[in-house]
Amino acid sequence: MKPANSPFGQPIDRVDGPLKVTGQARYASEFHVPGLLYGSVVNSSIARGRIVSIDAAAAEAVPGVALVLTHQNRPPIASYDKPYEDEDAADGSPFRPLFNDRILYSGQPIALVVAENLELARHAGSLVRVEYASEPHRTDLLSELETMHKAPAEVPPPRGDVDGALRGAMLKLDREYSTPVEHHNPMEPHASTVHYLPDGKLEIYDKTQGVQNCMRYLEGVFGMEGKIRILSPFVGGAFGSGLRPQYQLPLAVMAALKLKRSVRVTLKRQQMFTFGYRPRSIQRLSIGAAPNGQLEALSHQVIGQTSTFEDFTEHEVEWSGMLYQCPNVKLDYQLVPLDVYTPLDMRAPGATIGVYALECAMDELAYAAAIDPLALRLKNYTERNGNEDKPYSSKELRQCYEQGAERFGWSRRSMEPRSMRDGHQLIGWGMATGVWEAMQMPASAKACMEPGGWLVVSSATADIGTGTYTVMTQIAAAAMGLPLEQVEFRLGDSNLSKAPLEGGSATVSSVGSAVQKACEELRQKLLDAAQQSPVSIFTGAKLDDVEFVDGHMRLKAAPETSVEVGQIVAVSGVLEAEASVEPGEKRNEYATATHSAVFVEVRVDESLGTVKVSRVVSAVAAGRIVNPKTAGNQIVGGVVWGIGMALHEETMIDHTLGRYMNHNLAEYHVPVNADIGEIEVIFVEEKDEIVNALGSKGVGEIGIVGVAAAVANAIYHATGKRVRDLPITMDKLL
Repeated sequence: MKPANSPFGQPIDRVDGPLKVTGQARYASEFHVPGLLYGSVVNSSIARGRIVSIDAAAAEAVPGVALVLTHQNRPPIASYDKPYEDEDAADGSPFRPLFNDRILYSGQPIALVVAENLELARHAGSLVRVEYASEPHRTDLLSELETMHKAPAEVPPPRGDVDGALRGAMLKLDREYSTPVEHHNPMEPHASTVHYLPDGKLEIYDKTQGVQNCMRYLEGVFGMEGKIRILSPFVGGAFGSGLRPQYQLPLAVMAALKLKRSVRVTLKRQQMFTFGYRPRSIQRLSIGAAPNGQLEALSHQVIGQTSTFEDFTEHEVEWSGMLYQCPNVKLDYQLVPLDVYTPLDMRAPGATIGVYALECAMDELAYAAAIDPLALRLKNYTERNGNEDKPYSSKELRQCYEQGAERFGWSRRSMEPRSMRDGHQLIGWGMATGVWEAMQMPASAKACMEPGGWLVVSSATADIGTGTYTVMTQIAAAAMGLPLEQVEFRLGDSNLSKAPLEGGSATVSSVGSAVQKACEELRQKLLDAAQQSPVSIFTGAKLDDVEFVDGHMRLKAAPETSVEVGQIVAVSGVLEAEASVEPGEKRNEYATATHSAVFVEVRVDESLGTVKVSRVVSAVAAGRIVNPKTAGNQIVGGVVWGIGMALHEETMIDHTLGRYMNHNLAEYHVPVNADIGEIEVIFVEEKDEIVNALGSKGVGEIGIVGVAAAVANAIYHATGKRVRDLPITMDKLL
């Protein structure tokens, strides 16, 4: 039972906020250890071939340079694929840094220069001379379509007769949409600080979304089981870039082992473009419908890119088979192997791409049927996931539509394109649906009641800026009836209780459920300890007979009689409880998902073609919201990124060189404050007793899903011009 003033569900400020704004929060490249050396990575300048020779003499002659590490002098590493397969690895053969002389992609790390300071290491790195034997490379998806193969993804099987239904449909659409390569670009570049301890063990500060994933990876690669500890207390943004161990981590370990010294390796902004990214896609949507807009057939085909050594897959087409009622559905997902690095999960992986195409196609269908885009979606609404043929554990998407449309003023929208204007600006209103899976993964947490009534809860999860520290503190405080000030949550340490990767909007549902369960078990231990005295007021009481309120344990039947939990611990000593959770069996009977409705207003300069997103309303149904403030921040961040996807972001590659050209924040455009107008977030009430013990579905991913489509649809409404190739830039509008 939670007290009336429970912090659960309250818009609490971030508990780690003061540390961050005062500069006391330290990140991977800010931990200083004695005798630290600095490493700078040298990257390949060709996209395919092999290294003939590496001349490091000039670099090694620079005073202060300790080592030039290459595939020829690195310490021993694993020879087979298995040790390199981390928890987020794609099918295939994982990339192995400095393994041999083969060059698999442009920007591949080929050497590490280690010196007394970073500037010296980078200077010496520029002196390394490499001779290559180049081979013809392939980096253009469009030019290599004949090499595509079926993606090793669990695509739902076809249902019904799609081809027949398409032939017989009164309304038909056949459209192609495309999205470019995008890179994560978090504020904090990837870095690893390896502290080489006197006993040969390693204590490593790393930028990661999974400390235990990195620990197991390094243990396997270097054969150092039980000798590695990973710490990551603060992460300056990740968005999926930290799900897999990035190459600076094993390179730093190689250097530390070779020199028996502590080593730090920090990547430059340009090097942040030399590993994972959101893959380019080509999508074809074929839709058949009745004249009233009722869906009769839907075919969604996706072609994505991957590397030559791994088959990266994500959930790109499934959304088209589950979001709307349709009896005939066919989904297909193909991959084209290119001489590039393997793509990597990026915020709402798959859904960001697939839902964009689906929701643009639905907008086009609405115009073909002369039906309001929102009315079309309501006409095809479903309470079941057609892919699984299961009902949803909860689905308040109708309320998202209703509340979002009312707040936005959707009823005042005129249907005709170019019919709304303000002077020389064309006004466009567009909308789209968002969806993301409500995942839960096995997780563990420990709760420890210390003298004075202080509660320390811990799990080896991460906080990539989402507010994990805060919401876990709230969950624990509510479960134990303690003020927030008496609760501390610890994370980012591979020695803590087992936790999954921080991603997929699953941290609250997974780790949060484990925190709550650990606290429940700790309450039982407190009751047991309180009953040790024969004159205890709790003699014979069961856990259901007591409640924890304001740092006290009391009988529900006699709330005026209570004992401070600190007094119990003073007698019993420190009390601990560790608990593990996993998805419940009752989930198997249901589909679980988070939903949203996004409404967008754009202003397009009729003469210049400039686009301004002036207003966004995002209505989200995500179960129980632990902290509306941090959750709202997540949605706003997702909306901003969705605007960037629609109008700005594109990693451009020179296919002659096989190399990214705009590998910096000056030329890789992301939205800035001047690009963003008013953003309003609505959390629709949604109760779900099936999805997990907390009833929470997570919000980190859903915020971006559907936003790019809503922007594209609004631009069509404003201009009458349909752009199906992202990003929508001025040259495509004029």
